[in-house]
Amino acid sequence: MGSAAAPLRVLLDMDGVLADFEGAVLREFRARFPAEPRVELEQRRGFSVREQYRSLREDLAAKVASVYESPGFFLSLDPIPGALEAVQEMFHMQDTEVFICTSPLRNYEHCVVEKYKWVEKHLGPEFVERIILTRDKTVVAADLLFDDKDTIQGAEPKPSWEHILFTCCHNQHLQLPAPRRRLRSWADDWKAILESKRRQ
Repeated sequence: MGSAAAPLRVLLDMDGVLADFEGAVLREFRARFPAEPRVELEQRRGFSVREQYRSLREDLAAKVASVYESPGFFLSLDPIPGALEAVQEMFHMQDTEVFICTSPLRNYEHCVVEKYKWVEKHLGPEFVERIILTRDKTVVAADLLFDDKDTIQGAEPKPSWEHILFTCCHNQHLQLPAPRRRLRSWADDWKAILESKRRQ
């Protein structure tokens, strides 16, 4: 992939890349459980918010999960600053295919339909056709994957895509070994990453 003949295929994660999952979790947890200890965004470490709350106190894991498993949570997420504009611009770039590649919660009752509704609300119906919903992103063929999860593993030990780590509160402290790359925000030069991949 990435040759001049084939379009550049880009996968965009949703939560933490397009939609502000972390900010909403903290805001809703604070509103529902004001007396409980909480993890501020600058204190977040590790991909799983549930496990970090569990480390504070065992029962807090279920409480924080009840926040993001509740109806309306995913639909109400705010877009990450600059994300919607970047996606639209990327979508209209020549020789570029853009897909939203997102993993549903294991308790998927509300999140699946709300992810679809969020995409339609914020990006339009044409993007609903570009949603790839999977628990294993390694089996999806592409050139680039922008994702805030620092380690992505699955059935395919050598995925076809290069993983660009999108900076989020829980991964901003990580030092990436070369040649891994990071996009600090949508104000960062994402176009340079696409063009560098095109040249490979």
